[in-house]
Amino acid sequence: MSTHDVLITSSNTIITAQSLTEFCDDYLSATAFKDYAPNGLQVDGGRPIQRIVTGVTACEALIDAAIADNADAIMVHHGYFWKGEPAPLTGMKGQRIRKLMQHGISLIGYHLPLDAHPVIGNNATLAAALDMTIIEALYPTETHPVGNIATCIPQTAQSLIAQITQALGRMPLHISAEYNVDTNTSNKLIERIGICTGGAQDMIEQASLMGCDAFISGEISERTTHIARELGIDYFACGHHATERGGIEALGRIVAQQFDLPVTFIDIDNPA
Repeated sequence: MSTHDVLITSSNTIITAQSLTEFCDDYLSATAFKDYAPNGLQVDGGRPIQRIVTGVTACEALIDAAIADNADAIMVHHGYFWKGEPAPLTGMKGQRIRKLMQHGISLIGYHLPLDAHPVIGNNATLAAALDMTIIEALYPTETHPVGNIATCIPQTAQSLIAQITQALGRMPLHISAEYNVDTNTSNKLIERIGICTGGAQDMIEQASLMGCDAFISGEISERTTHIARELGIDYFACGHHATERGGIEALGRIVAQQFDLPVTFIDIDNPA
């Protein structure tokens, strides 16, 4: 561990919120992204970091779980201060911030950097869980692609549904490329797949342009059904939350190893 990562005292090693954030910023190349919310340290709890809780979204339930775990920091994929939201710390937003500050808990969040990381990112961990190999970017001109194209052993949609269900613990909503009003099933083999976790359903057209047999994301809109059928590309809506557990859980393992700290992933159930 380099000396800028920690503050050394005569008796022990103190890890600050700033040093923890510096490590994560560097590991995730956070400054390379133009994002919808600030990446990195969002709330400074003001005390040394000895225990960390990770989770997908910084909801109040996760904060309560972190308080119960005596955590000094929470690391998430979905943090606070999104573009376009009201700035005042009132109501639900004020309640969340107040709990963090009252208990001295720092909040660290990474959005697009955690989607795009080629090793521990959401797309990368989802592809690995589904025995797929990422081969290129969904948008070829992106330096740090937030969407990817992966390949797998040729399989039917029903086989892929079973694999997704086992990996994520929930059955995806499948829209078949070969629309059949009676069965919504197809014998088409799927081998080349676009992947972008979370709310990226509108990237399905780009996946079609890139010659993908199918596209996997988290959410689905009304229009997605028609786009999939008309473009002839299978779509799998696997859940925003479910597809984005992998990245933050993996980042927690990296941090635990780097700083020799207890890091606990807490999964707040979310069917969306």
